Amino acid sequence: MSQSIAANPDRLLPADPGTRSIARDLLARVQDLPIISPHGHVDAAVIENNTPFPDPAALLVSPDHYVTRLIHANGASLDKLGAGGPTAPESREIWRTFVAAWPLFEGTASGYWLRNQFDSVFNLGADLGEMSADASYDAIAAKLVEPGFRPRQLFKDFNIEVLATTDDPLDNLASHEAIAEDATFNGRVLPTFRPDAYLNIAHPTWSANVDRLIETAGDGANGYAGYITALENRRRYFVEHGAVSADHGVATPATLKLDRAEAERIFELARAGKATAGDRNTFEAHMMYQMGRMSVEDGLVMTIHPGSFRNHHTPTFEAFGADTGHDIPFATNYTAAIRPLLQDFGTAKDFHLVLFTLDETVFSRELAPLAGFYPSVYLGAPWWFLDAPDAMLRFRSAVTETAGFSRSSGFIDDTRAFCSIPARHDASRRIEASFLARLVAEHRVSEDRAHEIIVDTVDSSPRRVFKL
Repeated sequence: MSQSIAANPDRLLPADPGTRSIARDLLARVQDLPIISPHGHVDAAVIENNTPFPDPAALLVSPDHYVTRLIHANGASLDKLGAGGPTAPESREIWRTFVAAWPLFEGTASGYWLRNQFDSVFNLGADLGEMSADASYDAIAAKLVEPGFRPRQLFKDFNIEVLATTDDPLDNLASHEAIAEDATFNGRVLPTFRPDAYLNIAHPTWSANVDRLIETAGDGANGYAGYITALENRRRYFVEHGAVSADHGVATPATLKLDRAEAERIFELARAGKATAGDRNTFEAHMMYQMGRMSVEDGLVMTIHPGSFRNHHTPTFEAFGADTGHDIPFATNYTAAIRPLLQDFGTAKDFHLVLFTLDETVFSRELAPLAGFYPSVYLGAPWWFLDAPDAMLRFRSAVTETAGFSRSSGFIDDTRAFCSIPARHDASRRIEASFLARLVAEHRVSEDRAHEIIVDTVDSSPRRVFKL
């Protein structure tokens, strides 16, 4: 068997020998720095309970819509990949379907991350395509039952220092509390306030969510007043349990300041089931403004992830549910949409607003200029469809000439796939080294400064932006 290309020390580095040499030195400065992951979707209970990982297919294929969507596009039904349906195939059959489709992943970010995991985490020693499906399944399954292959040990082995989760506003955060109180665990697992289902009145459970919210944390108040009070109280609860940010997965980054009477009117219409589509959009924009106001008051970093048409294919959603690969990006406007929020809070002391996008046309046109003026605004790292090597290079090229390096969030892995975290951060560090090496080779940045910049970008920026 030949050595997997995932083991090549120069992967993702520039092809030009001279520039590659500079990039190697830059990478060496940051390669062993701890991982700071301020936005992700790993379940804290997995860390608390040190839960063994499931079988290979349940760990690496079925829950990963990055993986299943491409196999589905090439003719495999989602039920054959363990996404649900009347009959669930056995894990080994799912794995065989995946391995048969492995050639489809050449050149993709998913293929790069998976190949890296197979080599560095599971020690397969050869590319997946050179092993039979059963042999690779057995090798990974054997690894999963090893006593040292548990989340807590891997947390240490992966050199993770901070891992943020994404949590419902009414979560009791018991797992986070237990981890924080466990003297045998040295890392930090932080909750993140994610109120989408409580702000978007088009959400199917919005009304029931609001009932529970007001009853739990409204301090006896009812209606819109109780709703706002409850949100403020729950945010404080998260802060008390170590949260540093509030995340918002919205369709658009629209913000709007309504007077209280108008906000109450739309709130009551929504509670009665009489709100129009326009009312829904207006209210969500107003609540995004309110979230900004609350972040100024309680110190939570505000992050916005807009621009995805969720559940694009209704039959797939009805059969298999959300997060099954058919969320599709669309064009996003930031300059006008975010202005009401920035008018009032853009220069507020200690307010941090991290803006992400799935529309890379706004990198240089809107986001870099916003981050290059407003003290509160930071550039969210390339996300979802854009956290791929070439897209990350395009991001750096698009934003740096306007906003420099200091206005960036640091890398965001945004993953549920725990074992992919080191692969994703390693890829980002290699891309940062590659970009900076080109600037050095072109005599645009000195090599000494480049070494300082890459440490700041990888380590200091996420600490600074997320107040860690």
